[in-house]
Amino acid sequence: MQHDAPHDLETDARFMDEALRQAQRAAEADEVPVGAVIVRGGKIIARAYNQVELLKDATAHAEMLALTQAQAAVGDWRLTDCTLYVTKEPCPMCAGAIVHTRIARVVFGCADPKAGAAGSAMNLLQCESLNHRCVVTGGVREEECRALLREFFARQRARGRNGAGGG
Repeated sequence: MQHDAPHDLETDARFMDEALRQAQRAAEADEVPVGAVIVRGGKIIARAYNQVELLKDATAHAEMLALTQAQAAVGDWRLTDCTLYVTKEPCPMCAGAIVHTRIARVVFGCADPKAGAAGSAMNLLQCESLNHRCVVTGGVREEECRALLREFFARQRARGRNGAGGG
């Protein structure tokens, strides 16, 4: 299996910067601020942010939208030589799709202790009984990723909302 260029913190931080830009777009659209990019051969081939409210679609998480874009860019449903960068640890739905598309590596910003499926609440990305396991790196640009989520949910509470879906 082919992987991206060597995994170094500088490269991971650079691609997470773009995922953070996507998350900021989500926040500006009043969506849960999660952003994702998919990288192949050192180049971004997909960018997405949560669009659950906009599309009225509970599956419109950043990772799901990015996976669909990347498959179109590659011309195959298999993304075996790709890395997914996402600002928040993937949920079980997204983790399932990540495993099915055979993403080689997942890099996330902040953990999700309640619903994270990359090692926090469960670990679907490295589940022995599944036919594919991803290399997982967590905590990249963690504070910036967490701050976006904290600010968003503080605004939601101030408005009397219990939070939007997604991510």
